[in-house]
Amino acid sequence: MEKNISARQVVNHMMENDLFSQWLGIEIIDIKEGYSKIKMTVRKEMVNGFGIVHGGIAFSLADSAFAFACNNRNVLSVALDTSINFIKPVHINDILIAEAEEQHNGSATGLYRITIQNQKNHTVAVFKGLCYRTDRKLV
Repeated sequence: MEKNISARQVVNHMMENDLFSQWLGIEIIDIKEGYSKIKMTVRKEMVNGFGIVHGGIAFSLADSAFAFACNNRNVLSVALDTSINFIKPVHINDILIAEAEEQHNGSATGLYRITIQNQKNHTVAVFKGLCYRTDRKLV
C-alpha cells in the first residue's frame, strides 16, 4: 500500500460512496490492513415474513466487512465467491458486529472469514469470501 494512504482512509472513501452500507446504518469500529470490524443495529424494516430479520441483512453486513477488509490496502478487489452459514436468528434491535479476518493475502486473490455476533456475543452467522485483486487503486 502507498505509504501516504492508510487503510482507514481507503475505507472512509469507500463508505462515502457506499449508499447501501449507509442505509444499513453501518458504523466502523476498527480497520487494519486486511481486517475490518463494523457494527449495525437491526431495524423493523429488515424483518422478513417469518418475523425474524431477513438473511440478506446479515449477508450484507458481512459483505461490507469483507469489502472493507479486502480493499483497504488501496487495491480494488471484487468478490469471486461468497458463502454464509446462518447459526441463530436475528431480531429487531439486535446490534450486530461483523469482524473480517484475512486468511490468505495473495497477489491475485484473498480469502476472508467474517464472523457476525450479536450484542450477547452469540455468533449468529459465519461468512467466507474469496476476492480477486485487480490492478486498480481505489483512492
